[in-house]
Amino acid sequence: MICVLLLAAGEPWESPALADLEAHPGVVVLKRCVDVDDLLAAVTSGQADVAVVSLDAPGLDAASVSHLRRHAVRPVAVTSARSDDLDVREHAHRLGIAAVVGAGELSSLPGAVTTVDDVADTRSRDEQPLDLPGGGDDADPVHDGRVVVVWGPGGAPGRTTVATNLAWELARREHPVVLADLDPYGGAVAQQLGVLDEVSGLLSAARLAAAGQLDERFASVCRGVGEHLAVVTGLPRPDRWREVRPAQVDQLLEAARARGHVLVDTGFSLEDDPGTDFGARPGRNALTLAAIEQADELLVVGSADPVGLARLARGLVDLRERTTGVPVRVVVNRMRSSIGWSEKEIAGMVEGFNRVAGLHFLPEDRAGLDRALVSGRALADLGDSSLVQSLSALADAVFPASVRPAPQRAGWRRRT
Repeated sequence: MICVLLLAAGEPWESPALADLEAHPGVVVLKRCVDVDDLLAAVTSGQADVAVVSLDAPGLDAASVSHLRRHAVRPVAVTSARSDDLDVREHAHRLGIAAVVGAGELSSLPGAVTTVDDVADTRSRDEQPLDLPGGGDDADPVHDGRVVVVWGPGGAPGRTTVATNLAWELARREHPVVLADLDPYGGAVAQQLGVLDEVSGLLSAARLAAAGQLDERFASVCRGVGEHLAVVTGLPRPDRWREVRPAQVDQLLEAARARGHVLVDTGFSLEDDPGTDFGARPGRNALTLAAIEQADELLVVGSADPVGLARLARGLVDLRERTTGVPVRVVVNRMRSSIGWSEKEIAGMVEGFNRVAGLHFLPEDRAGLDRALVSGRALADLGDSSLVQSLSALADAVFPASVRPAPQRAGWRRRT
C-alpha cells in the first residue's frame, strides 16, 4: 500500500489526478494539502510514502524537497507544461525532483507514484559514506542520521551544555555524531570540549560550500574529539556572522547528516532582522532560523527559575509560529528544590504554551559543571552523577535507536 499526499496548489489537473490515484489498486490518498506548509507538516506523521506536488506550487523549493526526503517521502511533480520541456526539467532538477509528469500525461501518474523508488536521484542514506574524523575504515555506515537542534531563549539557560553533553553521550555509545556550533552571537562549544579552534570549522564549511566542495572535503572542517565525535567549531568572533549564509548552513547540515546524527547549538534570537523583507542580505539570526528549518527535532532549553521560565514560555510561543510540525521537546535545566515549584507545576505551565513531544528535567550540578568546564571535558568523563544520569535519559528519548539493552540477570526484572 502506497500512501500519497497531494498538493495541487489550485491547478486544474487536481480533480482528474485525484480520481486516477484513488482508482489505482494499492494507492491511497491520505490528504489533499492546501499549501507547502501544510504538506511539510503532514509528512512528519510518518504515514506518507509519496508526495504528488505541483511543480509551480508557491513556496516549493529545494529545502522543502529535502524536508520530504528526510521523512522518507518521495516527490513526484506534476506540471501544466510538457514534462520533457527544457525549462521544466531544469526547474525540477534545481528542486531535486526527477519524477515529473506533464498535465497531458496524467494517466501515467499512478505508475510514476508506484515506481518512484526506481528514480535515479532518490538516494538511500544507506549509500552515504561515513567519513568522520577518527572514524576509521571499519566504522559502520549510518542509516538514520537525524538533525536535532538545541535552542533556548536569552539568558544562558544551558543550550551549549545540553548540546555538548548530549553529543558526547551519543559518541560514548559508539554512534557517529557531528556537533555543530551555529551560534551567531559567539558559540562556546570548542571551549566546553577543550578544542583549540585556531581555524573556525563553520567559516571553513561556508567557504567550501560556496565553492561546491563541502561534501568531498567535509572531514577537513571537523575536529575529532575521541573516536566517534566530530566538532564543527563556531565563529571566532561574533562579528563574523556575515561570512556565513543560510544556504551554506543547509549544505553543512545535510553533509553532516549523511555521516551521523547531528547536534546543533544555536543562538537565542528568532527575530527577523530589519531589511530582510526588502531584499537585503540575510541578517544575523538567519543562521539560527536556517538550523531550525532543517531540524528533525527541537530541544528547547529553559532555566528553572521565575525569569527563565517566563522566557521559556515566550520562546515556546515564538517557536509555535516558526515551526510546522517539527517535534518540540522541552528541557528544564538547573532544577532544584529551593525554587519551590514541583515538576508537575512546571509541566502544567510549559504544556500550556506549545505542544511538546516530551518534557525533561536536569538537576542543578554547579560543582560538576565547573569541573567539566575548567578541564574541557564532558560531564560523563568525570564520573557518574544525577545530572549525567538525566542527560543519559534525555539521549534515550531523543535517540531511541542508541539505547543499549540492559543485561538480564537471574531474579532481576527491568522496571517499566
